[in-house]
Amino acid sequence: MSLQIPDPVIGAWTKGFPARAHGLRLSDIPGAAMHLSDLVTPVMTVHEASLTHNEETVFAWARERGVLLAPHGKTTMAPAFWQRLLDAGAWGIAVATPWQAEVAVDAGVDTVLIADAVTDPSAARRLGELLSADADLRILCWADSIAGVEILAAALADASRPLDVLVELGGARGRTGARTAEEGEPIARAITAAPNLRLAGVAGYEGPFGPDRSEASIAAVDQYLETLVDLHRSLDYPQGVRPILTAGGSAFPDRAAAVLSRGEGAEVVLRSGAFQIHDDGFYARMSPFGAVTGTAPLRSAMHAWSRVVSQPEEGLALLDAGRRDVPFDLGLPVPQSIEGEVTALNDQHAFLRLAEGAGVAVGDVVRLGLSHPCTAFDKWRVVAVIDDPDAEDPRVVGAVATCF
Repeated sequence: MSLQIPDPVIGAWTKGFPARAHGLRLSDIPGAAMHLSDLVTPVMTVHEASLTHNEETVFAWARERGVLLAPHGKTTMAPAFWQRLLDAGAWGIAVATPWQAEVAVDAGVDTVLIADAVTDPSAARRLGELLSADADLRILCWADSIAGVEILAAALADASRPLDVLVELGGARGRTGARTAEEGEPIARAITAAPNLRLAGVAGYEGPFGPDRSEASIAAVDQYLETLVDLHRSLDYPQGVRPILTAGGSAFPDRAAAVLSRGEGAEVVLRSGAFQIHDDGFYARMSPFGAVTGTAPLRSAMHAWSRVVSQPEEGLALLDAGRRDVPFDLGLPVPQSIEGEVTALNDQHAFLRLAEGAGVAVGDVVRLGLSHPCTAFDKWRVVAVIDDPDAEDPRVVGAVATCF
């Protein structure tokens, strides 16, 4: 499947790219003989070889376990990165909102899983229009209430093809989703009763039940995943439908694969999305890939490069990357080219407390490891791709547009 990859012309709007790149299309960048030193700080980059390593590692693991992957496209919202996932064997692309789904459909993705309920009637009608316009397109979404099913049914009354809907099951202290399997059963019956909807499986998200990889967290995650299997076993699916059991953020895909595979007759679809990029923070601590799965560990494919703009007092350096440039919700950036700690971020500045004996000068560039790719890419309309972050002056081998 070949997607339509955005190829805009670089201009002043393209943060991080120098004036000499203005007028070039993104597809021109591989031949532009640019290096990291040509870019303008702050800048975020993605490492080509780490992308490939992460994709090969996770897709090989999934094939061995007989599970499918619909990686969460909202992580990067970059069709160029989605193309890599589809080329590696992805079943489809998961998204979080109807708007993101339309971006994916417009790019050419033919299986789009909206990992949420759709309760906006106009958005639901649009999904029906997209399905009517393309007989090969499959769109799936969730419902966790009869009221939500009624909204979908009314909005799709005139649709020429049914919308696939999965019952979403949550749990106490979870996020969305019916709280028990017993609550999920009447939702499934309501979906089945709607002529323009089709019951397609059971869905959930295990992340809220395991804040870490402790035995207690894993037990809680497994217990939650078992409720998805229990609900699946209790449902009567339409003839010809092979139901889907889907869960799996990037912290517990191993548990989702193990537990959901007990659901007889279902296809297990994992939505892990952060694995393609990985990180140097939250997922570096939480990902099972490595010792737990018996695979190679994943590698962080993203870094930020930030320049020292001020040294107002001993032991303190102010960098030019702030909340507008780097993620901070699951951990602050970590300096990797100098010993120290980023202690705070302002909109456009990072506070770097230097370790004893470490020194930087105004104008020096500091490499930063980042935590949480899902809140990194939304800050960049174009991301540079480099060949080797450990090189003295990495070569820019490409550029990728995001669609946030």
